[in-house]
Formats: sequence, structure tokens, C-alpha cells
Amino acid sequence: MNGRNTGRSGLALVLGLVCAGCSTVKPAQRSVLADPIMQFEGDPQASAQLRHAIDNREGSYGGAGVAGGGCGCN
Repeated sequence: MNGRNTGRSGLALVLGLVCAGCSTVKPAQRSVLADPIMQFEGDPQASAQLRHAIDNREGSYGGAGVAGGGCGCN
């Protein structure tokens, strides 16, 4: 195989993977996909407990999505 064929087959592979990732979600299925258990953090209760333990260990609170710049002008 020369370089041109390798490039074409690589492009075809990438194009095939991109097209395979596209799908249409029905409105009835969106509620299942929006379930909190489908989030990257997994179990929200377990991650909240872990955040609480880390806050206690580090002696700090917040920093995980808390808005404001510390100047009191929220």
C-alpha cells in the first residue's frame, strides 16, 4: 500500500466513525437521557459526599461551580 491509499482508507475510517455517531433521539427518549444518572459524574449523591469529604479535608468550601469573584458583589 502506498501513502495515497493509506490516507484514503484512514479518511474513510474517520468518516465512517463520524457518521456512525450521529443519531436522532425521539422526544420520549430525551427524558431517559436527561436523567441525572446519565451524567459523567455518575451518582450525584456519591459525588456530593465525596465533595463534602474533600472540602473537610482541605479546609475549604466551594470552588465547585460557585459564582462570584470574592469581592462580595454577587
